[in-house]
Amino acid sequence: MVVTLVSIGTVSFWKKTDGWGVIESEDTPGGCWAHFSAIDMKGFHELSPGQEVRFEWEPSTNIDGYRFNALKIQATGGEGH
Repeated sequence: MVVTLVSIGTVSFWKKTDGWGVIESEDTPGGCWAHFSAIDMKGFHELSPGQEVRFEWEPSTNIDGYRFNALKIQATGGEGH
């Protein structure tokens, strides 16, 4: 059984053309891989570096070198949005 965890983090980078990026938080050392399909918002699903987000995540099997995978991402209204 996989346990889903929830954290607040900051988008460290976002590859607009590829639709993925990385969220940094204390709970996900080395970064959490994030795909645009996990973004829970209306309109075009894209994040911006420096944007604060709330995200559900799980340990992964090394997606693009990252040990964590974001399952659901929501903007918090914090910095960088």
